[in-house]
Amino acid sequence: MKNTSKPAYGGQAVVEGVMFGGKHQTVTAIRRKDQTIEYFYLPRKSRPVLQTLKKIPFLRGIVAIIEASANGAQHLTFSTDRYDVDPIDDEKVNEEKMSKTTLVLSVAVLGVLSFLFSKFIFTLVPVFLAALFKPIIPGDTAQILIEGLFKLILLLSYIYFISMTPLIKRVFQYHGAEHKVINAYENNLELTVENVQSMSRLHYRCGSSFILFTVVVGVIIYMFFEVDPLWVRILNRLALIPVVLGVSFEVLQLTNKMRNIPVLKWLGYPGLWLQLLTTKEPNDEQVEVALASFKELLKVEKQSKDNIEIEKIV
Repeated sequence: MKNTSKPAYGGQAVVEGVMFGGKHQTVTAIRRKDQTIEYFYLPRKSRPVLQTLKKIPFLRGIVAIIEASANGAQHLTFSTDRYDVDPIDDEKVNEEKMSKTTLVLSVAVLGVLSFLFSKFIFTLVPVFLAALFKPIIPGDTAQILIEGLFKLILLLSYIYFISMTPLIKRVFQYHGAEHKVINAYENNLELTVENVQSMSRLHYRCGSSFILFTVVVGVIIYMFFEVDPLWVRILNRLALIPVVLGVSFEVLQLTNKMRNIPVLKWLGYPGLWLQLLTTKEPNDEQVEVALASFKELLKVEKQSKDNIEIEKIV
């Protein structure tokens, strides 16, 4: 039985590893070339303005996405820099790096920009494709529906083709391992490789589900705005990106709360079906890395919490 009083932890697959995040800390564990496991720690910085925005419905989703993109990029950079490097060459690798401050800032900004660029591409390309069919399918509603269809086809095709590459396939296996660990934790199972492997690789709070919701939510929101002329349609789509993201985030949270309610739990099924593409069954060694990351997070989270309590007393 799930323990709903437990803290909600999230994660992200990286190259040859998994990142998990809690309230105070984020931790990545990766499998190095010599088969050892190495960790990367990134504390969550307390920003009063962001904390306030995270409490506002619809705005909180946008803030969470941008923050996750910035932090996730740093963990991903750590994994790609080190997973295939022999530990004896670490000193040489470190000498070739930029200063730590410059590196962190540049990677964080790059992560946010990459997210925004990909969002623009997946938003605008379907608009132009749908416009090509306007002589055949002229109705506004039909145009919005075909635009959503093209967006869905583009999304599924992209995921399918990148999943065929060996590197991404392994990342998707670690993605599956991440979900299995969270499912085992939420079901109060002992965190062993055997117990984790018995869990589903799908999870309601996955970012893959969020991506699919942006397609569905976008179609609904677009119904209230002009389709013609094309330049107005393009401006509408760009201006509505934050709206679509914010509403989709709330839908994701809602489906997660309803996952144990008969009938209503079906609202989250389309997102779970998409995860059949974005996750793969992990092997025991990959689950071992995911477990190492999660257990390390639990340890540093407890230390951070204890330190905060001590500071309050002092």
